[in-house]
Amino acid sequence: MQMLRLVNRHLSSSCGPLSIRLYTTSNKTVPLSFAKYSPSNGTSKDRNASSIVVCHGLFGAKRNWRALCKAMSNQLRRDVYALDLRNHGDSPHSVPHTYEALAEDVSQWITEQGIEKPILLGHSMGGKTVMTLALTKNDLVSKLIVVDIAPVHMTLLSEFPRYIQGMKLIESKQLKRQTDVDQLMMEYEPELHVRQFLLTNLKKSLDDGVYRFQVPVETLGNSLSNLAQFIQNHRYAGPTLFITGGASPYRKPFLAHPELVDQQFPNNRITVMPGCGHWLHAENPELFLSVVADFITTTERLESEQH
Repeated sequence: MQMLRLVNRHLSSSCGPLSIRLYTTSNKTVPLSFAKYSPSNGTSKDRNASSIVVCHGLFGAKRNWRALCKAMSNQLRRDVYALDLRNHGDSPHSVPHTYEALAEDVSQWITEQGIEKPILLGHSMGGKTVMTLALTKNDLVSKLIVVDIAPVHMTLLSEFPRYIQGMKLIESKQLKRQTDVDQLMMEYEPELHVRQFLLTNLKKSLDDGVYRFQVPVETLGNSLSNLAQFIQNHRYAGPTLFITGGASPYRKPFLAHPELVDQQFPNNRITVMPGCGHWLHAENPELFLSVVADFITTTERLESEQH
């Protein structure tokens, strides 16, 4: 996370992202808050290039991707959008919290924005969300980038139920000092950078001064079993990049079930970022950006040559 903060400072500019909340009349979907990034380093936008839509992981938000989205937009000369998925960030809280519901929200957002065949990039929960969307609505997606999650049923890390437990305890204590919150959360997550990431969801109430989480802790806790699942018997033939961390526990399914990956995503490649864990885009953002940019430029060049 420290490296990400350094990159964020380096890439910051006077022009901030355009943050917008959309509203829809659909009863099934929720309107997603988002930030839009356009090239701001003096380069002109490639108006023929596909936009990139980024979906964060569990307990994440669009704000966590700000630096990388700006960098992707500048380097690849296109619009990049970072979304807040339901029950996260500035987007509404709603049930159910399933991949089908999350994918429908993103699909509705793409349609309302009028974005034609974007490149979808998702990390962890966001990765399964964009895979679900690509598998069920092939024509809506031009390319897929999935970060550290495989298209299989798998139990979430034991840390996630522990995080929920700690967050519930914090809310029950009605703490008014951030140092008290951090000290309590330390019992559930000793790693400072992970704890800081989780506590980005914390907001101090203007009414009573109590710290509460911006995410619906109870809803997410009840949905952990949903997030372990994944749909089967679908296929997406578009270009697909899986990026996994060499030190991530989520790399194992790629080694154990390569046939499931190939069956559902026959046009895939897998890249391992050595030494990185689950939050690999924060641990080594420079390498992550390089891998993403290489995949997009290479596949777009091949498509251009074929036409």
